Amino acid sequence: MNAEIQNRQAREIDRRMALAREWDDLVGQVRGLKSFEDFLRPPPLDSLLAAAERGPVVIVNVSQWRCDALIITTGGVQVVRLPDLTTEEVIQRTASFLTVLQGSLPADPGLSFAAALEARARSLRERDAVLRSTTEWLWDAVAEPVLAALGISRADPAGPQARVWWCPTGLLTLLPLHGAGYHQAGDGRTVIDRVISSYTPTLRALRDAMKERTDVSPGAGRLLFVGVPEAPDQLPMAEDVAREHDFLINHFPGDLTVLSGRDATVAAVEAAMPGHRWIHLSCHGYQDLRDPSAAGLELSDGILTVTRLSSARYAGDLAFLSACRTATGGVDLPDEVITLAAALSYTGYRHVVATLWSVDPAVAAHMTAAVYTAMITDSGFEPDRSASALHKAARTLRDDGRPLDDWLPFTHTGP
Repeated sequence: MNAEIQNRQAREIDRRMALAREWDDLVGQVRGLKSFEDFLRPPPLDSLLAAAERGPVVIVNVSQWRCDALIITTGGVQVVRLPDLTTEEVIQRTASFLTVLQGSLPADPGLSFAAALEARARSLRERDAVLRSTTEWLWDAVAEPVLAALGISRADPAGPQARVWWCPTGLLTLLPLHGAGYHQAGDGRTVIDRVISSYTPTLRALRDAMKERTDVSPGAGRLLFVGVPEAPDQLPMAEDVAREHDFLINHFPGDLTVLSGRDATVAAVEAAMPGHRWIHLSCHGYQDLRDPSAAGLELSDGILTVTRLSSARYAGDLAFLSACRTATGGVDLPDEVITLAAALSYTGYRHVVATLWSVDPAVAAHMTAAVYTAMITDSGFEPDRSASALHKAARTLRDDGRPLDDWLPFTHTGP
C-alpha cells in the first residue's frame, strides 16, 4: 500500500512539473510577441514615470501598518507619511459617508406638509454635515500634507493652474479627495482652490491615456447622445434630459447621433459607441457596492454593465456620464477600482466625466452646459479642456454658495 501511495504521489509531482514547464513555455512564447515583452511582469518603474509628465500623480496607500502618499513625478517617487490617516478611521468615515448618501429622504404619508418639510430639511442638514466633516478630515489627513510636500501652500486668487492626479486605494476610492478642505472657512484651505484635480485608476492607465490618438476611424468625429428619461424605480428626468439634448443640438460643432427613449437599448448603444469619439450619457446609473462589476447605465431595456463595457476597446476622447453613481466602486473589492469611469478609461476613453453619487438632474444639466461651453472653441471641440472646465464649473457653484451635494460628486478621470 505504501508503495502504491508513493507511486501515485510521484506521478502527481511529475504531472505538476510538466504543467509548470508548459506554463513557462507558453509565457515565454507570449513574451516573444511584439508589445507583450512584459507579459505577467510588473512594469518597470521608469516606464510608468511618464504618467506624471503633465503633473504629479499621488497614490494614497492605506494599510493597517502605516499609510503613505507616494508622489510620482518624472524624476522619481517621493514618500510622504500620513500619520493622521489610519485604516480604522477610513473604515469608520466611509461607513458614515455611504450611510448618509444612500439613505432616502423621509416620505412618511402620515406626516403633515409642514412636518414633512421639516423632516426633509433635517435629513439634508445631516447629509451636509457628514459631507463637510468628510472633506475636512480628508484635508487634514491626506490633502494638506501632500500639497505641502508639493510646495503648494496657498490658493491662487486667479484660480489654480497646477494639476494633480489622485490615485486612491482601498476604501478611499469611495471618498471625494478632489473636494477635501474647509469650504466654509474662506481661507484657501481646500484642494479646489489650489489645484485642478483628476483621477486615474492606475499609473499605466494614465500613461496610456496621454498618448496621441492614432487609431481613430474615419468619420468618427461625431457625438453620440444617449438619453433615457425614465427607468424602473427611478425618478423621472425627462425635462433635464431634454435640456441636455437641446443644448448639445444647438451648441455642438458637428454631427450628433441621438439614441433616446426606447431607442436607447443596450444593444443599440453598444453598437454605436465604436463609431463615435465622444459620447454623452444622460440617464440613471445603477450601483451595486457588493458587486461593482454588475453596476452600469440604466438603458431602456436593461443595464449596460461594467463587465460588458470592459470587454470592448474604443478609440474615444471623451465620455461624459451625466448619470448617478458612475465613479463609485465597491466595498468588498475596493482595490479593484471597478467603476463605470474606470471601465471607460481602461477601454480607451481618454477623458471621463462622472459622478461619485446621485446628483440632482437639474444640476447635471447645468454642469453639462457649463463644461461643454468651455470645451467648444473657435478651433473646434477640445476634450483636453474637460478637467479645467469641470473644475471651474464646480468651483463656481461652490463660490455661489451652493451645497456640497451639488458640486462635490463630479469627477474627471484622464490626462
